[in-house]
Amino acid sequence: MADQHIAHPPITSKEEWLTARTALLEREKAQTKARDALHADLRRLPMVKVDKEYTFTGPDGAVTLADLFQGHRQLIVYHFMFGPTWEKGCPGCTGYVDEIGDLALLDERDTAFVLVSRAAYAKLADYRAQHGWTIPWYSSYDSDFNYDYQATHDEAVAPTIYNFRPITVPAAEQPGEAQGISVFFRLGDEIYHTYSSYARGCESLTNTYSLLDITPYGRQEDWEDSPAGFPQRPTYG
Repeated sequence: MADQHIAHPPITSKEEWLTARTALLEREKAQTKARDALHADLRRLPMVKVDKEYTFTGPDGAVTLADLFQGHRQLIVYHFMFGPTWEKGCPGCTGYVDEIGDLALLDERDTAFVLVSRAAYAKLADYRAQHGWTIPWYSSYDSDFNYDYQATHDEAVAPTIYNFRPITVPAAEQPGEAQGISVFFRLGDEIYHTYSSYARGCESLTNTYSLLDITPYGRQEDWEDSPAGFPQRPTYG
């Protein structure tokens, strides 16, 4: 007999479960088609030429945005939250990178993937080594890159905008770091910005949330709706 003291979905017969499951299947298929259509529209977004020169620091010293492409046509930049005064990277960003698997297919599809933060390169290299990561990581401390792409917020440098909307950042929290992902495309010597997304727009970078979404307890976040009558889900630290 099931332990009624453990929160769980209602128990039913196989026939009733099949009916309920089938009813949701069409919604799932519609969501898949809608996501495919959205991605098609995203691929058709116009692109903006990057006119500013950005300098980054990597293992071999100063490099340009063009160097980050590593000879590829496309570049994906993950804005990893790691401020210049921090001793370690953002736990959430760390979790994301920990979960990234083999990116060989990106290389095969003419696409580079790098991390960019404002902390000094020495800190980034040390943190990268501690976690056993191999993804290239660069410091943007000596450029406006983070500010221009909404990953650092400091009114003394640029208007505070995040997710394409003006935001208010308390003075005591400036400069503030934020996560995000940006995509660039190279045509000869010219570089274009094609896409950026922030906050929950980065969730698809790894699979953990997608896997949790199909479990009874879901993501176990405060903002999630629980099914009517579903007992309180456990809270994890």
